[in-house]
Amino acid sequence: MLCLFHMAGESMKNLWIAADVLLTGAGVLLASMLWSAHRVTVKRQHMSVSTDADEELTVFFISDIHRRRVPGRLLRKVRSSGKPVDLVIIGGDLAEKGVPEQRVQRNVERLAGLGPVFYIWGNNDREIGEERIRAIIAESGGKVLDNESVRLPGHPDWIISGADDPSSGNANITKTASFSGAYMHQLIAVHNPSSFRKFLDLTAPSLLVGGHTHGGQIRFGPFGMQPRGKFKELGSHAELISNGFGTTLVPLRFGAPPETHLITVQYKKRSGRKQHEHY
Repeated sequence: MLCLFHMAGESMKNLWIAADVLLTGAGVLLASMLWSAHRVTVKRQHMSVSTDADEELTVFFISDIHRRRVPGRLLRKVRSSGKPVDLVIIGGDLAEKGVPEQRVQRNVERLAGLGPVFYIWGNNDREIGEERIRAIIAESGGKVLDNESVRLPGHPDWIISGADDPSSGNANITKTASFSGAYMHQLIAVHNPSSFRKFLDLTAPSLLVGGHTHGGQIRFGPFGMQPRGKFKELGSHAELISNGFGTTLVPLRFGAPPETHLITVQYKKRSGRKQHEHY
């Protein structure tokens, strides 16, 4: 009998040890996911295009801020490159329901301190009010791209095209892709990269950027709800899909760390100037 009691006691002890190990492991994993969600990373990507211009183009891209604050250390990392930022693209989901308006305003003000802001709608932004978002962007001197293309300031060979998010029912790919003038290079900004293929069927952009997927946000190795974000050059153009800066639903990340992007477009001299004309 004593032997049975001793064996039962040992089994309970082993169960408590196993439970303690599991709880400790879960705590470490949770802490790691919280830490990962608040990382500040600026990925530096490079591509080149043929043009007669003398200056290169530097683009800062940030998407899916959601509830996060844009910290000063992010701005310092961007500025540490020593290159002036020609434009800042806020790639949608600047906010979501419940985010204080003052936080959204402060985030945009900080980003506008890096360079001219161009904003495109995400699927969550209108939850805090469309007119409020428009006012915040305007107050910082930014431009909301409403299914339209405009020239990039200081880079007349370039246009930037921005489409509304498909979830709004307002997206117009054909209108966004068109431009009534001559240009050499087109930068297309959308929130949801599922639109990339539709644009490529209509026009020949040099660069496409998008977010929305969060890289899956929580993934284990190759397994996640969405593919990891990536930058890739595909011969005639380059594509960037970002993991995004913030989180949605839960403030956790694993296997898909947050990221922002500093894209340097280097210019290669070419002979013979060929421009696109869309009407």
